Amino acid sequence: MRILLVGHGKMGQLVGELAGQYDCEVAGVIDPVSPLHGGGPDADRWTGVDVGIDFSTAASVPINAAALARRGICLVVGTTGWSPHEAALRQVIADAGVGIVVAPNFSTGAVLFEAIVAHAAKLFAPHREFGAFLHESHHAAKKDAPSGTAILLQQDMEQAGFHRAIDVSSTRAGFIPGTHTVGFDGPAEGVTLSHAARDRTAFARRALTAARWVQGKRGWYTMRDVLGLGGEVG
Repeated sequence: MRILLVGHGKMGQLVGELAGQYDCEVAGVIDPVSPLHGGGPDADRWTGVDVGIDFSTAASVPINAAALARRGICLVVGTTGWSPHEAALRQVIADAGVGIVVAPNFSTGAVLFEAIVAHAAKLFAPHREFGAFLHESHHAAKKDAPSGTAILLQQDMEQAGFHRAIDVSSTRAGFIPGTHTVGFDGPAEGVTLSHAARDRTAFARRALTAARWVQGKRGWYTMRDVLGLGGEVG
């Protein structure tokens, strides 16, 4: 399978290094700041690419993803911060008849953590003496705060029936790969759930898993679909 790396920062480079282990050939790179930049999404050299894996910037996702989709290239998008353009990209994906996996966090543990948090929120929802909080920490270079995973966790909790206020906070410091903590706190006790990423390998490997999974599919998917969890929460 031929993949295209859209964005060649730390994550894009790691995906490229691991691609061979997933029987994937890297066709090239789209990243104007990289010395390996092979041209924009309309470049002729991308003809025959099966899947584009996007770890770029929020500003570039709506442009690159739409152009690649129109060329019949399926997509895996791990970039966050572009949600205001989601409706437009959904329409492009539907019109193009390609598949896309969109996920703020690709690691297996994080996806399962989302399901656990949603179920916990459903259990705590009827007990009004419990409040909830959500804290996430990432490396200093991460631009969006709260993280896409934190936003998704909050949405999952609300969809599961926890309609009280959820205090959300963020930390940006050093080289933290990513930690998300959700807590339910009552007057005499509390419960804390946490997921910590030790390095970026888990994200890169599951992005490649998603690329192999989405090849030949049509529609909009998340990592819950890739892991067979469906879209249910709670």
